[in-house]
Amino acid sequence: MAQREKREKVDYRIQAVFHALEVLDQFVDGTELGVSELSSRLGRYKNKIFRVMATLESCGYIKQNRETGNYCLSVKCLQLGRSYIQHTNLLQQAEPIMREVVDACAETAYVTVMHQGTVVPVHAVEPEQAVRIVSPIGRSLPLHGTAAGKVHLAFENGPNGRRRVAEGPKGDGAPTAADRKRLAVELDRIARDGYALDTGGDAAEVRTVAVPVRDHTRAVVGSLAISGPAYRIDDDRLRRELVPLAVRAGRDLSGRLGLPMAAGKPGRALDSPAGTR
Repeated sequence: MAQREKREKVDYRIQAVFHALEVLDQFVDGTELGVSELSSRLGRYKNKIFRVMATLESCGYIKQNRETGNYCLSVKCLQLGRSYIQHTNLLQQAEPIMREVVDACAETAYVTVMHQGTVVPVHAVEPEQAVRIVSPIGRSLPLHGTAAGKVHLAFENGPNGRRRVAEGPKGDGAPTAADRKRLAVELDRIARDGYALDTGGDAAEVRTVAVPVRDHTRAVVGSLAISGPAYRIDDDRLRRELVPLAVRAGRDLSGRLGLPMAAGKPGRALDSPAGTR
């Protein structure tokens, strides 16, 4: 039934609208793009891309840099994003909890969701610090490269799913075989302890702890993370202060989304995270 319904919806798809949205998707990383590059990326004729761009520009969704001739998203897309934030229950419930987190630790708190095999920060609260972490709101990040992404990998798939994730993907930008083995071990630890850490790697100057956020069905609907510069967050502070703070915040947010408190306390993972005793 579901497959037939999906096929029927595809049959109703308007190609012109599909192509326009396909073009908009290319701007998720915030860069400016030209017609030639979009044509190459999407494998479509330049004149067709130009017509799509002209339509999007006339409707206010993109704007052209007159100096370079390239295009970028316009403020109308920001307005749509703000509308999404205002009407998403996850973010409505997260806002006061994130502010409490920031008040408690004076570091950045943010919420992410998983989208098309990536993790996307959708809202952040920043502290009044001269130096602070600025979360890339709306930018798609690799799941295996961030604490927030690893939370999604560890908790959304179960043990078999974690093994499959660790075995792939392969190709450009994907982990090596050795990295995948380490990732499998790490995902099992995250699932056991209830949180993920970023303490080095590509962003050695940043320390992050992330925890899962669940709804009333126990499904993982996002992650909540606390992040700050490494010079303010040593290993002791990370595990003694920020891990318990993140775990409590994730549990409270899950409770606001309907997860029963008894269900939101799976043993040591949430009551007393490993390494914080």
